[in-house]
Amino acid sequence: MEFASLFNFSIQRPCEALFWICAFLLVQNSEGSSSDSNYLIGLGSYDITGPAADVNMMGYANMEQTASGVHFRLRARTFIVAEPQGERVVFVNLDACMASQLVTIKVLQRLKARYGDLYTEKNVAISGIHTHAGPGGYLQYIIYIVTSLGFVRQSFDVLVNGIENSIIQAHENLRPGSIFINKGKLLDAGVNRSPSAYLNNPAAERRKYKYNVDKEMTLLKFVDLEWGPIGSFSWFATHGTSMSRTNSLISGDNKGAAARFMEDWFEKKGGIGSGFDISVDDRIPRRVSNIIPNLFTNHHELLELAASFQRPSGTSATRILSSSRRVRGALTNADKPQFVSAFCQSNCGDVSPNVLGAFCVDTGLPCDFNHSTCDGKNELCYGRGPGYPDEFESTRIIGKRQFRKAVDLFNNASEQLKGKVDYRHSYVDFSKLEVTLERGGTTQVVQTCPAAMGYSFAAGTTDGPGAFDFKQGDDKGNPFWRLIRNFLKKPKKEQIDCQHPKPILLDTGEMTKPYDWAPSILPIQILRVGQLIILGVPGEFSTMAGRQLRDAVKTVLTDGGKSELSGDIHVVIAGLTNSYSQYVTTFEEYQVQRYEGASTLYGPHTLSAYIQEFKKLARALVDGQAVAAGPQPPDLLDKQLSLLPSVVMDTTPHSVKFGDVKSDVPKNSTFKRGDMVTVTFWSACPRNDLLTEGTFALVEILHDKKLWVPAYDDDDFCLRFKWSRPFKLSSRSHATIEWRIPKTASAGVYRITHFGAAKRLFGSIHHFTGSSSAFCVM
Repeated sequence: MEFASLFNFSIQRPCEALFWICAFLLVQNSEGSSSDSNYLIGLGSYDITGPAADVNMMGYANMEQTASGVHFRLRARTFIVAEPQGERVVFVNLDACMASQLVTIKVLQRLKARYGDLYTEKNVAISGIHTHAGPGGYLQYIIYIVTSLGFVRQSFDVLVNGIENSIIQAHENLRPGSIFINKGKLLDAGVNRSPSAYLNNPAAERRKYKYNVDKEMTLLKFVDLEWGPIGSFSWFATHGTSMSRTNSLISGDNKGAAARFMEDWFEKKGGIGSGFDISVDDRIPRRVSNIIPNLFTNHHELLELAASFQRPSGTSATRILSSSRRVRGALTNADKPQFVSAFCQSNCGDVSPNVLGAFCVDTGLPCDFNHSTCDGKNELCYGRGPGYPDEFESTRIIGKRQFRKAVDLFNNASEQLKGKVDYRHSYVDFSKLEVTLERGGTTQVVQTCPAAMGYSFAAGTTDGPGAFDFKQGDDKGNPFWRLIRNFLKKPKKEQIDCQHPKPILLDTGEMTKPYDWAPSILPIQILRVGQLIILGVPGEFSTMAGRQLRDAVKTVLTDGGKSELSGDIHVVIAGLTNSYSQYVTTFEEYQVQRYEGASTLYGPHTLSAYIQEFKKLARALVDGQAVAAGPQPPDLLDKQLSLLPSVVMDTTPHSVKFGDVKSDVPKNSTFKRGDMVTVTFWSACPRNDLLTEGTFALVEILHDKKLWVPAYDDDDFCLRFKWSRPFKLSSRSHATIEWRIPKTASAGVYRITHFGAAKRLFGSIHHFTGSSSAFCVM
């Protein structure tokens, strides 16, 4: 391809010619990026942070775990890859516990209204990172919204809006570019939390692998023809459970942290189009030290400057003020693409980030190996992360380990993706699917079952133990809970036999009042970009289940060397994609009935059913044949019920304004790097306005002795926004902002600012802001 046509550009002046030649050579010589473009690539990112108050967190099913602030914000990150005159695929990575069938349905409806048939269920994949620290209530089946008191429209809407906007951004950013792939081992970011179940797999199968969890990270590096590297998407299996079941701050957990670290790292190293050397050091970089030079060395001068600023009272603000003051505002980089980095989930079913192991909280001894109990009690057995006992530190460490491996893979990516962009998608009814098994030269036809959950489901895991007298590995049940079960729905003998050896606790697949409790129709999907194959699965596959699925699909795709994909293809599993149906274990793991087996909904042959149906998609992909759409999943939006009370009104004491400081920094205070700065404001319920693409909390640094410049916001790992009421039904509330001063912070004068929105008696919303007194950092 000729240079001029490559850029669709006519050069008329020598200086312009020199600029574009240098830009072209920069792209050509970027690390692992010396290649002609062969795709159109576009990336997008949008805020999906849900209600930071009152709403139950999704993941642990702990009714006492309700949101009350923000650790850092959640985002939807998207890539689109298209052949210039051919097909295209969309992959969306959500900082959410999982994808939702209802969310997917509504996103696809919006895309159809905007783009026609360009983006459909066939070529759009929406995948969750499995954080257990995001607001729930956005799935449509009852079993997944019981603890959130039903459907939460705000949680649902922010996801649909955010996904749509991230796809719109990626679509509008489509430009010529290339994609590079790299893989490498990450050894210290996940352990098997159900090793006794893994050991039940055949020894011959286990001997194929060195570890009992997958240690490989697969990374895509996106390189724009003009701008150079613009993003990365990586897949690695580890649960989003570094944050515990008692955490109440919205957080992307370890994968969300890794994404924030990598995006900030790239910006720190010069950003898109800089040509800076890209390396990684031990510190997670922040940009403020580049924006504001370290001009202050005299402590007395700093104190005098800080004292010259009077603390402002709370004041009215516009909705847009919060967005315009963000550190990473959209307007900041309007002249160039935004670097987008996503850390996607894979077959994480039995993989825990709590890598120190599981111990009894009362004795400090290791938990029972087979049942994960302590003296027979599951609720005393907890996994420990590398930062134990600090869950925030564990999240940082596991996030940092993924981030550092991703940087290494990013810098050394040299294999270019080439070839077709293609896809296959089908809906399958897993509640009554005939599955043909071939074992030892014989053929046997078995069947999946309507969804059901076993007793060990209620025992939880070492990442988040359950309650009562449940324990993992229970294949019998007990009379008391059987009585409770039968009151809700007594399973038929056929169902009991089909699910054996699972003792059924909840027969969710046959519970339909007031509407469906569990899914039966699920989407399965294959996306292809050159030699990369992405398997979109609507659940959490165990390590061995994921390996077997990948191997089966790869065998079909390579077709004994006859397929054009017979070379070195890369198959990754994208877990929790498009819908959610809990776990998938191997047949042998299912027999043990630990948590993952008890949560494998469709019986012992669930994995075999997935393998059978994915092989059909893979064969159709190789042969260039279409596949049947399958039965459509229901749209249950109109049937949703919600028991979550709405916000009635917000108030403050007499003569106190929203945004006024309740507890300030000490007068004439000076802090050191590593110190914690805490300020509390009179506030209002964060559900009044999610401040999407804005911030509830801001740290500002004084520039040129007069201008307050945003330095850190509630999307920074070092800043926490905590919201609270004096008592449950109080109309008064407080916002406490905590800033752990980073080692990279510049010396200077700072203040902490809060943004919020209050609801008046008759429903109108009043936006406000307030700031602390100024203080020094040395």
